[in-house]
Amino acid sequence: MLKSVLSPYKSKIADCREEFSPSEAAAVRRFHESFPGYGVTPLVELPALAGALGIGSVCVKDESKRFSLNAFKALGASYAIARLLAEKTGLGQEDLSYDKLIGSGQEGLTFATTTDGNHGRGVAWTAKLLGQKAVVNMPKGTVRQRVEAIEALGARVTVSDMNYDDTVRYTAAEAAKNGWLVVQDTAWPGYEKIPLWIMKGYATMAAEALAQLAEPPTHVFLQAGVGSMAAAVLAALLEGCDKPPCFILVEARQADCFFRTAEKALEQTLAVGGDLDTIMAGLACGEANILAWPLLRNYCTAYLSLGNEIAAAGMRILGAPLSGDARVIAGESGAVGVGALYSLLQGPYGEVRERLGLGPSSRVLLFSTEGATDEANYRKVVWEGKYPLESI
Repeated sequence: MLKSVLSPYKSKIADCREEFSPSEAAAVRRFHESFPGYGVTPLVELPALAGALGIGSVCVKDESKRFSLNAFKALGASYAIARLLAEKTGLGQEDLSYDKLIGSGQEGLTFATTTDGNHGRGVAWTAKLLGQKAVVNMPKGTVRQRVEAIEALGARVTVSDMNYDDTVRYTAAEAAKNGWLVVQDTAWPGYEKIPLWIMKGYATMAAEALAQLAEPPTHVFLQAGVGSMAAAVLAALLEGCDKPPCFILVEARQADCFFRTAEKALEQTLAVGGDLDTIMAGLACGEANILAWPLLRNYCTAYLSLGNEIAAAGMRILGAPLSGDARVIAGESGAVGVGALYSLLQGPYGEVRERLGLGPSSRVLLFSTEGATDEANYRKVVWEGKYPLESI
């Protein structure tokens, strides 16, 4: 089921846009290029899908190819950890590179974070590469494969009996007691510098996509947990495109804090509590990043709240493409944008489509932010038809 609300907010310049200027994005990308295993991830064009949906083009940025980690999150974790190490060693931003960080002599730091899987893996991977330590806490219900993927990188991993947002608070408290450095991909009052660095790291995805596209996008679907990725990519595209695209924010139904906030036309975000039980583990966050919200409030055209079946549909559409289109293996949180696009264009949402201007001239950009990070569930969805799309 898809629920939508068109933005009730008036567009205005939002805080921190200048942090995502083309020159800033280029500097961050140069840093990423210095890391072992860096490569531009594929931008996959799906002309057959676009034709079937009656739009001009569909392009999917496939982040399952990011480093060796099956997700985009290391972009943010690596840049934030680099900036922290630079502060410790006196390196300037212009000197940031893997070789200089390795040669800095800084050792013995512990980086702590909470994760549903992908961010923690990025923190653990970066810490290992740079000779540091990582402590990673995960919320209840985390699947074993995601735990083992982080443990394989040498991190100490604990699964809590709390939801994501409560586990974030627990990690911050433990870090304060133990002298660890928190590298969390959400911000709250008093903790804003490191999350902004993480967001700036995510902008590399947008910079790559703009260089790969023949023409700038007219529509961009962005999935949101705490909103860090969505806001960072939105800001980078705003700064990099001559004409702003139409941004559509998509969330898991059980953790749709931005949708509920827009539905009530509130200036400050509502929090969603409880178990946040959704197959979209990367989006199972009920409290917004305070840095992300001004950007998402002021520049998104629509907010969508989506059930598990729409993410599952996106996984199947990408995993079993129309003839001539390339296959993309996308996990639950990665595929939900494609599922949302399909549902909007095939379902009874004519008024929303019209307001969004989705039609034959539309050039749609989507980000598949992860591959199959839960392989057992991926097979249940794609092979066995779990979470069928019975009606849209």
